[in-house]
Amino acid sequence: MAVTLKRSPLPPSSLLWKSLPSTMRVVFITNRQRTGGWLADALAAENARRVVLEEVVGATAGLARLRDEVVDAVLVSHEPGELDAVELVSGYRAGGADEAVIVLGNQSEQEMAACCFEAGADAYVCAHTTTSRNLLWIVARAVHQHQLLRENRRLLLAERQRLQRERDEAERLLVQQRALIADLEAIQRKITPRSTQLESAPASAGGHAPGPAANATADSQSPPLPKELVQHYRDLLRTYVIMGSGNLAHEMSRLADLLTTAGVSARQTLQLHLQVLGELVAGLGTRSTRHVMTRADLLALEMMVHLAEGYRQRYQERIRPPVQAMLPGFERT
Repeated sequence: MAVTLKRSPLPPSSLLWKSLPSTMRVVFITNRQRTGGWLADALAAENARRVVLEEVVGATAGLARLRDEVVDAVLVSHEPGELDAVELVSGYRAGGADEAVIVLGNQSEQEMAACCFEAGADAYVCAHTTTSRNLLWIVARAVHQHQLLRENRRLLLAERQRLQRERDEAERLLVQQRALIADLEAIQRKITPRSTQLESAPASAGGHAPGPAANATADSQSPPLPKELVQHYRDLLRTYVIMGSGNLAHEMSRLADLLTTAGVSARQTLQLHLQVLGELVAGLGTRSTRHVMTRADLLALEMMVHLAEGYRQRYQERIRPPVQAMLPGFERT
């Protein structure tokens, strides 16, 4: 088929054209009749610097070439009875290939486009009704689309890996913080005076007091915190993660007063914090944990400050109890 084509170079300002490789390697799988061969030849001639076209005869030789080489796009001639492009593309996609594939044939697009799309091709081009420039843009768009798909897969994989690293790091931090609480409990057992242990534990039969191990066990078995308090702290943590500390200072001060009034220790408060935080992290699923862990650490720090300040005030009130002032005129008396 002899066709005369006018060269019409692509606009140099095209963002799509600039995003493509400087040289596109294209493999043209055809048969002896070379359906669409004139179009492929015109494409290579019009863009000799940008398109490197390699022609392969036969489906077997074409698949062997694609297995050994890396290409940007594949052109396949469709000639029923000799070279079935639909079957070739379907098998090519089944093998995991993700290059751009364009089918060239003599049939109209209304007849073949849907079949080619279902097989995995990116486009079908009728060799009788298209031009080399149109084919070039089809190839360029298909190559660009597959570049975006590969980049998207890389980004998704990197995002999954980042989320998994964040979750692993959050779990390690929770384990380390729980170990810290256990160490504090062990230190508290060692430094508790024996006289305090004897006074706090009842005497056993025969007039002998229980040993230090029994006192340590009794000290560690503190009563569980009320469910209402756990739920209140759970709501506070969730709100803190969303809003931050700016609007919750009053709520945290009230909670600290409640904890100091009930005699809840700092270790018990941290245990409550880690229990609620562990539940919150487990419920995040595949979402990021970095923001939650950062806000939770800030909440724990602020809660410890309020708790320490509450106990300091109570200690000051205990060592310096309030004294009623004398009425005016009775000071000298």
